[in-house]
Parts: sequence; C-alpha cells; structure tokens
Amino acid sequence: MTVNEELREENNVDEDKLLEALDKQDIKSFRDEYLSLHPYDRAVFYEKVDVSQRKTMYFFLSPKELAEIFETSEIDESEYKQFLQEMDTTYAADMISYMFVDNAVDVLKELDKLHIASYLTLMNKDSAAQIKALLHYEEYTAGSIMTTEYVSVPQNSTVRSAMTILRNEAPSAETIYYVFVVDEDNHLTGVVSLRDLIITDEDTLIESIMNERVVSVFVSDDQEDVARTTQDYNLLAVPVVDFQYHMLGIITVDDILDVIEEEASDDYSKLAAVSNMDSFDKTSISAAKKRIPWLIILLVLGMLTANLIDLFTDTISQVALLAAFIPLIAGTAGNSGTQALAVAVRGIATRDIEEESKFKLLLREAGTGLITGIVCAIFVVGLIFVWKHEFIIALLVGAAILVSIFVATISGSFIPLFMHKMKIDPAVASGPFITTLNDLISIIIYLGLATTFINSL
Repeated sequence: MTVNEELREENNVDEDKLLEALDKQDIKSFRDEYLSLHPYDRAVFYEKVDVSQRKTMYFFLSPKELAEIFETSEIDESEYKQFLQEMDTTYAADMISYMFVDNAVDVLKELDKLHIASYLTLMNKDSAAQIKALLHYEEYTAGSIMTTEYVSVPQNSTVRSAMTILRNEAPSAETIYYVFVVDEDNHLTGVVSLRDLIITDEDTLIESIMNERVVSVFVSDDQEDVARTTQDYNLLAVPVVDFQYHMLGIITVDDILDVIEEEASDDYSKLAAVSNMDSFDKTSISAAKKRIPWLIILLVLGMLTANLIDLFTDTISQVALLAAFIPLIAGTAGNSGTQALAVAVRGIATRDIEEESKFKLLLREAGTGLITGIVCAIFVVGLIFVWKHEFIIALLVGAAILVSIFVATISGSFIPLFMHKMKIDPAVASGPFITTLNDLISIIIYLGLATTFINSL
C-alpha cells in the first residue's frame, strides 16, 4: 500500500494536495491545508511521509508548530531520536522548548546524555531550567510524568486577582480547569475550579471558596498508583507535592491515559513472556530478539520435564499407554494454573484483593480447583474407558487430573500473591512459567501414582 493509500484510509486528509505542495515547494498551499488539520492528523501525515518530505516540512513549519505534532500520542517514543536527527540541532532545540515540560522530558529521555546536554544548551534558560528540574526524577514516578506548567494563586487573594493571574498564565498552562491554591510558602492548601471563579463575586476571598480537601500525590509515588488515584477520583489533573506538601507540579489526565496503556502493555508482555511490547515490531529480527531470551529460559525449564519423564522410563516401558496421557494431564494442569494466575494478577492490579481477603482468595481458588478437578476427572475417566476399555488406567489418569488441577490452581494463585508480598511484580509469574511449573508438578503426580500402583496396571 502506498503512502497516499494509507493516509486516505486512516484520515480525512487531502494528502494528494499536501504531497503535491511539498513536491512543488509551495509553502503557502501546504501551510493553509496542513495547519487546518487536527494535530493528530498532522502527526499521522508527518510520520507517514519519507525523510526528504519531512525535511521540507521543517522549512515550512516553525518549531512551535512542529511542537504541537510531537505533543500528540501518535508519535511513538521510539521514533523521537530518528526525527530529531533529521532536523537542524537549533531547530530541534527550539521545538522541544515549545513543548509542555513533561512532554519535552519524555522526548529527551529517549536520547543519550550528550544529545540531551546539547539541546539544553541551545534552549532559552527558563525552558532548560524547567526541563532539567524534571529530568532527575526517577523513571515511572509521579515526578517523572508531572508538568510544572499549572496555575496557582495565593489563598489570601481575591477572585478578581485570581482571574488576572489565570488570564496571564493560561497561555502557557497545560490545563486551567483546576486552579491550585498555595500559601506564602508554596504549600498546597486548596483547589478552586474554573467554574467557581466564574460564578463567584470578584471581591470574594479565594480561601473562602476553595476546597481544602485536595487529592494529591507525592512526587515519589509510583505512576501506576497515581493513575489509580486519578481514576478513583475522576480527576482531570492531580497535584504533585513533596513530603512537606510544597506544590511541585501537576499530572494531567492525558498523561494518566498514557500510563494506563504503558502499564497494561507491560503486564501483558510479562504474562506472555515477551519483553518490550510497547511498540509494534516492524521486522522479524527485532521481534525475535525480544522473544528468544524467554524461549531459551523456558526451554531450559522444559528440560527438567524431559529429565522427570526419563526417571520414570521403567514405569512407562511396562505400560506404554501411560505415555499417551502425559500431554493431556500436563496441558490441563497448565491451563488451570494460568486461569488462577490471571484472576490473582488482575485482583492485585485492581486492588480488589486486600490484605485481609488474600487468604479467602486462596480458599476460594482451592475450592474451585477441587470442583473443576472432580468434574474433569469424571469426564476423562468415562472418555478413556469408552475409548480404550482400560478402567484402571482411566481411574489413574482421572486421579492424576484431579490432583494436578487442584495443585495447579492453588499454585497459580499463591505464587503471584507471594511475589506481591515480596514486592516483586506479580506479572513476572507469567503464563508460560506457571504452565512449565505445573507441567513438572503434574508429571510427578501422574507418573508417581503410576509407579505406586504399577502392579495393578
């Protein structure tokens, strides 16, 4: 599919006209058409055209206009470095300085220290200082995703003076729907909505209309906790404070949506035993690089299963039919464990599982494992008896299925809960690892029972 066809399919954009203007170096036609588009559509076009056409765009657009494109979520973080290298260094530095501080920090964090230093040196001092202040915060914390471009007013000011401050600061603020109230030492003391300011008499003191029960987060809080707080309280922006409650910045809902997507992608990657699934792989080689390490680890663990089977060679050689049911038992146990794992990990992620209910979860999953084990055992006994007319072997397989499902369900619940207790991400207890572990357990149970009752077979 050509660039034109892709753009026509994804956007209501007259891409032919834009591409023609680029090819003819017609700056006026291009700007008239391009700047009339939504920033998202501009970003889609920018990302899809080739390098030479983008370089023409850098002559047609000001750094400030290009900054609006980099503000959208359409531009993938992994492509920041490539795009910046296409630009003149001074142009790129100016473009970054026009971005909201938190977004500028996201761009710079994709670069090495030498390039970061170069861009900061070329920026104006105010922009560079604000960006430097956020760059040192630990990744995945509230400090790393907050912006310092917010509106605050003194608590002893009037509505009239607050509106004057708001009008002056609104052009550079990321959001104006919440106006935060601070005391003379910059402690967060309250919040006022834009609606309250509009409908309240101008001579009213801010401290008399502000809401003192402000939901805030600490600068060191994990971004996932921040996202949950924002979601729980339905906030458009949440203030970030230090441990003395000095106002440091805010985190807006658009950044929270990015965090939720990032965390979901990270958890899914771990559950699938695939690393770095933040972006779609464009080549087979890049995809393989992410998967091979996990597969090698799982292969090593799988060798333990092979060694276990080798230990029971004598038992299998005496009753060859036993080997036919090894995949059945191992697969069923693995599936049961993965189901329990999914329930436990989701419960931990959503905090539905509190400290006092973890034991109840284990009991419930144990009961679930017992019931499903009994049902599956009865089903498989009947199936094997009808198929092979071997009632004793059918009973053996049924008993192994029952015990394996019961144990696998408990382990699938217990392992992520234990890891969470030990401050380890429970998503690391991924499906493939739980499956491999339950393969080992189920084979021990099955062939152990078979060895014990070999004389009856």
